[in-house]
Amino acid sequence: MTPEEKLKELGYELKEATMAAPAMVVGKVVGNILYLSGSTPPPRADGSPWKGRVGETYSVEEGYQAAREVAVLQLAAAKTILGDLSRIKQTVKVLGMVNCTAGFTQTPQVMHGFSDLLFEVLGEKGRHARSAVGLQALPNDVPVEVETIFEVE
Repeated sequence: MTPEEKLKELGYELKEATMAAPAMVVGKVVGNILYLSGSTPPPRADGSPWKGRVGETYSVEEGYQAAREVAVLQLAAAKTILGDLSRIKQTVKVLGMVNCTAGFTQTPQVMHGFSDLLFEVLGEKGRHARSAVGLQALPNDVPVEVETIFEVE
Protein backbone atom coordinates (compact mmCIF):
# COMPACT_ATOMS: atom_id res chain seq x y z
CA MET A 1 0.00 0.00 0.00
CA THR A 2 1.38 3.42 -0.94
CA PRO A 3 1.60 6.22 1.62
CA GLU A 4 -1.15 8.07 -0.27
CA GLU A 5 -3.42 4.99 -0.07
CA LYS A 6 -2.69 4.65 3.63
CA LEU A 7 -3.62 8.30 4.22
CA LYS A 8 -6.86 7.81 2.30
CA GLU A 9 -7.62 4.74 4.41
CA LEU A 10 -7.12 6.92 7.53
CA GLY A 11 -9.59 9.47 6.13
CA TYR A 12 -7.14 12.10 4.87
CA GLU A 13 -6.85 13.62 1.41
CA LEU A 14 -3.70 15.50 0.45
CA LYS A 15 -4.04 18.92 -1.14
CA GLU A 16 -1.31 20.81 -2.94
CA ALA A 17 0.79 22.83 -0.51
CA THR A 18 1.40 26.54 -1.13
CA MET A 19 3.11 29.39 0.70
CA ALA A 20 1.48 32.73 1.46
CA ALA A 21 4.73 34.71 1.20
CA PRO A 22 6.42 34.91 -2.22
CA ALA A 23 9.92 34.95 -0.72
CA MET A 24 9.46 31.50 0.86
CA VAL A 25 8.95 28.01 -0.54
CA VAL A 26 7.07 24.97 0.80
CA GLY A 27 10.34 23.09 0.92
CA LYS A 28 13.66 22.64 -0.75
CA VAL A 29 15.56 19.59 -1.93
CA VAL A 30 19.31 19.84 -1.43
CA GLY A 31 21.07 16.75 -2.73
CA ASN A 32 18.97 13.89 -1.37
CA ILE A 33 17.54 15.84 1.59
CA LEU A 34 14.12 17.51 1.58
CA TYR A 35 13.77 20.39 4.05
CA LEU A 36 10.15 21.42 4.65
CA SER A 37 9.01 24.80 5.90
CA GLY A 38 6.98 24.72 9.08
CA SER A 39 3.28 23.85 8.90
CA THR A 40 0.54 24.78 11.34
CA PRO A 41 -2.83 23.05 11.79
CA PRO A 42 -5.49 23.56 9.13
CA PRO A 43 -8.98 24.67 10.23
CA ARG A 44 -10.79 22.16 12.44
CA ALA A 45 -13.56 19.90 11.11
CA ASP A 46 -16.16 22.54 12.02
CA GLY A 47 -14.20 25.22 10.11
CA SER A 48 -12.95 27.04 13.20
CA PRO A 49 -9.24 27.85 13.42
CA TRP A 50 -6.89 26.27 15.92
CA LYS A 51 -6.12 29.25 18.14
CA GLY A 52 -4.69 29.08 21.64
CA ARG A 53 -2.21 27.39 23.93
CA VAL A 54 -1.94 23.78 24.99
CA GLY A 55 -2.42 23.65 28.75
CA GLU A 56 -4.83 26.59 28.62
CA THR A 57 -7.14 26.53 25.57
CA TYR A 58 -6.37 22.94 24.58
CA SER A 59 -5.73 19.70 26.44
CA VAL A 60 -2.76 17.45 25.69
CA GLU A 61 -5.14 15.19 23.71
CA GLU A 62 -6.36 18.11 21.60
CA GLY A 63 -2.74 19.20 21.03
CA TYR A 64 -1.97 15.62 19.95
CA GLN A 65 -4.76 15.89 17.34
CA ALA A 66 -3.49 19.27 16.13
CA ALA A 67 0.00 17.78 15.71
CA ARG A 68 -1.52 14.85 13.80
CA GLU A 69 -3.22 17.30 11.42
CA VAL A 70 0.11 19.07 10.90
CA ALA A 71 1.71 15.73 9.95
CA VAL A 72 -0.83 15.43 7.13
CA LEU A 73 0.12 18.91 5.91
CA GLN A 74 3.83 18.08 6.03
CA LEU A 75 3.14 14.97 3.93
CA ALA A 76 1.11 17.11 1.52
CA ALA A 77 4.08 19.48 1.24
CA ALA A 78 6.41 16.55 0.57
CA LYS A 79 4.05 15.22 -2.11
CA THR A 80 3.78 18.67 -3.72
CA ILE A 81 7.55 18.78 -4.08
CA LEU A 82 8.31 15.11 -4.79
CA GLY A 83 5.18 14.14 -6.72
CA ASP A 84 5.07 10.79 -4.90
CA LEU A 85 5.49 10.03 -1.19
CA SER A 86 7.11 6.70 -2.10
CA ARG A 87 10.23 8.74 -2.88
CA ILE A 88 10.74 9.28 0.87
CA LYS A 89 13.63 7.04 1.90
CA GLN A 90 13.39 7.97 5.57
CA THR A 91 12.30 10.70 7.95
CA VAL A 92 15.47 12.20 9.40
CA LYS A 93 14.45 14.90 11.88
CA VAL A 94 11.33 16.60 13.16
CA LEU A 95 11.22 19.89 15.06
CA GLY A 96 7.93 20.27 16.91
CA MET A 97 7.04 23.59 18.50
CA VAL A 98 4.15 23.71 20.94
CA ASN A 99 2.48 26.97 21.98
CA CYS A 100 1.95 26.30 25.66
CA THR A 101 1.54 27.79 29.09
CA ALA A 102 4.49 28.51 31.35
CA GLY A 103 5.65 25.36 33.09
CA PHE A 104 3.96 23.01 30.60
CA THR A 105 6.10 19.86 30.40
CA GLN A 106 4.09 17.57 28.12
CA THR A 107 5.34 18.79 24.74
CA PRO A 108 6.55 15.25 23.84
CA GLN A 109 3.03 13.86 24.42
CA VAL A 110 1.58 16.53 22.12
CA MET A 111 4.18 15.81 19.43
CA HIS A 112 3.49 12.08 19.60
CA GLY A 113 0.46 12.91 17.42
CA PHE A 114 2.79 13.96 14.63
CA SER A 115 5.21 11.07 15.09
CA ASP A 116 2.44 8.47 15.37
CA LEU A 117 0.85 9.57 12.09
CA LEU A 118 4.16 9.48 10.21
CA PHE A 119 4.80 5.97 11.51
CA GLU A 120 1.25 4.85 10.60
CA VAL A 121 1.63 6.15 7.04
CA LEU A 122 5.32 5.54 6.29
CA GLY A 123 6.10 2.57 8.55
CA GLU A 124 9.81 2.30 9.38
CA LYS A 125 10.50 5.18 6.96
CA GLY A 126 8.51 7.38 9.34
CA ARG A 127 10.71 6.77 12.40
CA HIS A 128 12.78 9.87 13.16
CA ALA A 129 14.87 11.92 15.54
CA ARG A 130 12.75 14.65 17.11
CA SER A 131 12.78 17.75 19.27
CA ALA A 132 9.59 18.87 21.02
CA VAL A 133 9.92 22.35 22.46
CA GLY A 134 7.46 24.55 24.31
CA LEU A 135 7.15 28.19 23.27
CA GLN A 136 5.12 31.08 24.61
CA ALA A 137 3.78 32.08 21.19
CA LEU A 138 3.48 30.80 17.63
CA PRO A 139 2.22 32.55 14.47
CA ASN A 140 -1.51 33.33 14.59
CA ASP A 141 -1.63 31.83 18.10
CA VAL A 142 -1.74 28.25 16.73
CA PRO A 143 -1.02 25.45 19.22
CA VAL A 144 1.56 23.58 17.10
CA GLU A 145 4.05 24.20 14.29
CA VAL A 146 6.30 21.49 12.86
CA GLU A 147 9.10 21.31 10.31
CA THR A 148 10.46 18.07 8.90
CA ILE A 149 13.59 16.83 7.16
CA PHE A 150 13.33 13.78 4.89
CA GLU A 151 15.94 11.79 2.98
CA VAL A 152 14.58 11.17 -0.51
CA GLU A 153 15.35 9.00 -3.52
